[in-house]
Amino acid sequence: MLKITALKKIEYKDLMDEFELPQLNACNIKIGDIFLTDGINKPTDLCDSAWLTLKPFIDSIINKKPLFENWMKDKSKAIVSCNDGFRPVSFLIEDLGD
Repeated sequence: MLKITALKKIEYKDLMDEFELPQLNACNIKIGDIFLTDGINKPTDLCDSAWLTLKPFIDSIINKKPLFENWMKDKSKAIVSCNDGFRPVSFLIEDLGD
């Protein structure tokens, strides 16, 4: 089981004002939100875009084959940001074991 925790969220209001189409609930994730996954199934409240960004790192943690050597002190964890250019969220992915 893996735990995904939202650590930080930055909003680039200037980019949103200039480029983003108005949308409701563009990103509902809040700092401190926690999502659990078996690594195969996307947590219900996690957006598809974030899941697609996190998935390779989730797979690497599950398979115990880090994507990048000498990056994280603890190989059972990863810090990854979603690729939303208007409001990126940094997540901590942790292996909780079985």
